[in-house]
Amino acid sequence: MRPSVRLDRSLSPLWLAVLTTPLFVGQALAAPAVHLYVDGKPVAEALMLDKGTISLTHTLSKGSHQIRIGDADNSCGTSFGPSETKPLPFGTAQPMDNCAKDQNFTLRVLLAGDYEFTFNPDTPSLKVLRATKKSEFKRQPPEEPCIAWDGGPVTVSLKGVWPDGTRLRDAYSKQEAVVKGGKLTLTPSASSGGLLLLEPVAAAAKAEPFSWDQASVYFLLTDRFHNGDPGNDHSFGRQKDGQDEVATWHGGDFKGLTEKLDYIKSLGMNAIWITPMVEQVHGFIGGGEQGNFPFYAYHGYWALDFTKIDPNYGDEESLKTLVDEAHKRGMRIILDVVMNHAGYATLADLQDLGLETLTQNTGKLPPRGNDWRPSGGLNWHGYNQFIDYQSSDWSKWWGPDWVRTGLPGYPQPGTDDVTGSVAGLPDFLTESSKPVGLPPLLAAKKDTRAKALPNATVSDYLIAWHTDWVRRFGIDGFRADTVKHLEPAVWARLKQAGTAALKEWKAANPSKALDALPFYMVGEVWDHGVAKDFWYRHGFDSLINFDYQREFALPQAQCMAGAEPTYASYASRINQDPEFNVLSYISSHDTKLFFGDYQDVPLQRRVANSFMLLPGGIQLYYGDESGRGLAKDGGVFDQSVRSDMNWQELGSGDKAELVKHWQRLGQFRAAHPAVAAGSHQKLSNAPYSFVREKGADKVVVVFAGRQK
Repeated sequence: MRPSVRLDRSLSPLWLAVLTTPLFVGQALAAPAVHLYVDGKPVAEALMLDKGTISLTHTLSKGSHQIRIGDADNSCGTSFGPSETKPLPFGTAQPMDNCAKDQNFTLRVLLAGDYEFTFNPDTPSLKVLRATKKSEFKRQPPEEPCIAWDGGPVTVSLKGVWPDGTRLRDAYSKQEAVVKGGKLTLTPSASSGGLLLLEPVAAAAKAEPFSWDQASVYFLLTDRFHNGDPGNDHSFGRQKDGQDEVATWHGGDFKGLTEKLDYIKSLGMNAIWITPMVEQVHGFIGGGEQGNFPFYAYHGYWALDFTKIDPNYGDEESLKTLVDEAHKRGMRIILDVVMNHAGYATLADLQDLGLETLTQNTGKLPPRGNDWRPSGGLNWHGYNQFIDYQSSDWSKWWGPDWVRTGLPGYPQPGTDDVTGSVAGLPDFLTESSKPVGLPPLLAAKKDTRAKALPNATVSDYLIAWHTDWVRRFGIDGFRADTVKHLEPAVWARLKQAGTAALKEWKAANPSKALDALPFYMVGEVWDHGVAKDFWYRHGFDSLINFDYQREFALPQAQCMAGAEPTYASYASRINQDPEFNVLSYISSHDTKLFFGDYQDVPLQRRVANSFMLLPGGIQLYYGDESGRGLAKDGGVFDQSVRSDMNWQELGSGDKAELVKHWQRLGQFRAAHPAVAAGSHQKLSNAPYSFVREKGADKVVVVFAGRQK
């Protein structure tokens, strides 16, 4: 998260003002194929109704056109049109009937050209706009001087690395050659970007066991990755917005993730970081300063009940299956945990938790809060008119012994990192030594697993709730959110409790335990770089490295030879200290997508070369390997980096080849602990080459240069 405000938790001025003053669909459709029909003829590829909002572009001539969406038989249930034939205006989503057999929209086109149709099968609705002409200008990355490669054979000196007669293999192209006269000559694969990944053909006698020092972590937003069970897409009456779906729930779940474990494994990943999975607030807030969209807690950082799995992600059985299947493949599960704050009080939560005394003007509300839509000039912040922020009954919510927030009877937020309120979220009193009971909303919640603990503080409860998932399911580690907003001693206690919990699970499940390694914790200390400080003495095995994306990812993607100072520094500082590591990344859910800046597939191939060979731990953000593009952000920029995984692009073409490239590099990294955890020594400048070595494992990497 950003130092003071994380945009996925950001609020409009109206909402911030409220919090800083004393006042303070039904089932998913089946998945038949339908088409866009223009003047009675299908004009689009098949549209799958279970894939959410669909946009497509079609060329229309001047004149009036009849528009509908349906299957070939015009079947009731899959024939979408108006309830009676009517005009289709531009720019406004029009409601549709799914049994409109004989009705069409009439679209009057005054200017021939391309028109974009946006169809939402969940609402259902249809919107049409004149398609914007794509600019022919393509943003270019800055030039970096680099050694050149003519595409031919490359000779590298291996004197002192392997003796003459050693047969080596290029792990990328599978070519083999023998060291002669202290040298080896091979031609890099054209698709490698001038890279040779040299390993002995004769494998080491025994591979080294897994260590967190060589962590290769695949990070994903569960809701945006893969939808395995459409039946849980609308838990608690959560709705689509029928527009750009910027911050609605998209359907990704544990079942879908489990179906893609082999894919993640093929990338050489040995751990999966999943966003927080606990039950989130049921409703939405207004998204962005202008309230452009409904903002749900799809990301997982707005908790309501830490003892329950949010049903949009699945249930306990699907979590158990996910963890067990990941372990069978040698991959660990890292769970994102939030100790600093709870989620907002949304209208749907006040209704669902029996806190109707905190609502007002309810005569203008639909039966369920999540069915509310702005009208009469209101935007999505307008739901605030239905919440009474001056009520004395706010004590029935989390309660003043649990959180500080700008509500009647609660402690007010402070101005420092620990006592401040991140983006107006209720800040847990984790520093308090006062014993507390259950927060009132959980004490009254019928389906919670939360139980009162004797003589327990707020931090005691949070630690117990989080580590219970470890004890019950074998979660291997935590990624800790908003680390600097909590007392270091609390993180140390969480690590201690997590270690004990994982030890208990392994003792109770000896056939499922991968090894005897202790519990792992990596933390998000905003803007932290490669520096070993006091956080490593308070529970953390590793911290997220913000420096790499900001300073090194782009120039080193342009020319891998420029990575030498970074490689040498990281290997020396990290790999010579058994109690120090970092998790470096090129993309994240809070900053930017590397691919998003230039939309350049060749550049995305080159960044794989420099990044996947980095010493220390690495974090791959879902879609780094596949060139996942940006989504519409509704004016909140980091929402653009949380697009759905681009599975539909991976069947063929340059994106499919891009994935294969990342797979080759990831599998090389996975096969050789020396890449992440070994010593580093440069061998030559042109070609740029280096050797990495750890125990019996030794590899040489050669970069011939940018191809002329």
